[in-house]
Amino acid sequence: MMAVEGGGTLSEVYQGSKRLLLKCRDGLERLERLEFSSSSLDSPELSFSVQRDISQIQSLCSDMDRLWRSVPAKSQRDLWKRKVEQVAEEADSLKESLDRYFQRHQRRMQEVQERAELLGRANGDSSHVLRIFDEEAQAMQSARNSSRMLEEATATGVAILSKYSEQRDRLKRAQRKALDVLNTLGLSNSVLRLIERRNRIDKWIKYAGMVFTIVILFVFWRWTR
Repeated sequence: MMAVEGGGTLSEVYQGSKRLLLKCRDGLERLERLEFSSSSLDSPELSFSVQRDISQIQSLCSDMDRLWRSVPAKSQRDLWKRKVEQVAEEADSLKESLDRYFQRHQRRMQEVQERAELLGRANGDSSHVLRIFDEEAQAMQSARNSSRMLEEATATGVAILSKYSEQRDRLKRAQRKALDVLNTLGLSNSVLRLIERRNRIDKWIKYAGMVFTIVILFVFWRWTR
């Protein structure tokens, strides 16, 4: 089984991605329970952790996508391709769920802030409430910014790995072409040597025929004299 650069065979990387999927699903369920609880609490650290794990799964999918292509047996190669595609689809689904959670949280924070502003205009005593929600909103914004940076870093890593894989394939093709050219040159040299040997033999046959003809003519001339 091929190993990914940095450690782990294809099977080990796959098992690691499945464990991360379970962890992400559990994290999303906890976020939703907090979201719909009576206190409407939120955990920016938890949402950031889920986003980080999703980015890691996508990076592992990129590694596995390169590895399954190197599996020799076609049946095993097709099996691993389906497994990797399934993990990638689950990761995309989890990312969409997390994005929807961020959108709902942002709308909820907006509504709370608007209500606090209305109450503040009514009794002039909402600065403390607004400050609390501003801090939470800033924490969530920071988590989203960090998540975006993780996504960009993951995308950059995936692009670099893809370029590396393309360059490796091009080098392999160039190597095969070079071997083909060398084999062709070796065959051409053998053919040229055969042609040169045949030309030398033909030349000696021609010279021998000329000498033989001259000898016959000389003998005939002497005999007729």
